[in-house]
Amino acid sequence: MNIVSLLGSPRKKGNTANVLRLVEEELEKRGHHVQRVNVLEHKINGCSECYACQAKPNEPGCTLQDDAVGILNRLIAADAIIYASPLFSWSWTAQMKALLDRHFCLLKNVDALNPTSLIDGKRMALVMTAQGPIEGNADLLVRQFDCMAMFLKATVVEHLVVPFCTTPDAIAEDIRQQAETMAAALVR
Repeated sequence: MNIVSLLGSPRKKGNTANVLRLVEEELEKRGHHVQRVNVLEHKINGCSECYACQAKPNEPGCTLQDDAVGILNRLIAADAIIYASPLFSWSWTAQMKALLDRHFCLLKNVDALNPTSLIDGKRMALVMTAQGPIEGNADLLVRQFDCMAMFLKATVVEHLVVPFCTTPDAIAEDIRQQAETMAAALVR
């Protein structure tokens, strides 16, 4: 399988990157191709809500001139997608949020009762780290992710949420096992 991972952390070697790496390594051990996109390295503007993307039914069709359309095309071509972000103020990082807003380009006929999606049926997973607990904190982002996937008609296969994650070298051994479980679920 061809899997795209999106790292939305402002730190390339931080907690989230390390947990994501565990999942990616397990996928590669299983013979799958993983392509990581470090969102921070790309110029991504916010969605201007112009609806120009709706005029092109088989492609993102966004008129903004930045790196988002290329990333969205990678998602369309992928078999599965991993979204990875640390929790920032009960949500995604600003870098990731801009790209997620641009996911609107992946939906077509948005005014219809049953819009279509360019990533319909794609398998999706969430990797998230948080300094605090899951309940009343990280669970809010999990819910956002699930709603986004439903909106995009994708299939959520797994969440890997690491609470109380404060330093990259302090990732517990059970997280490695959870990364293996996520990899297995993603390619089933």
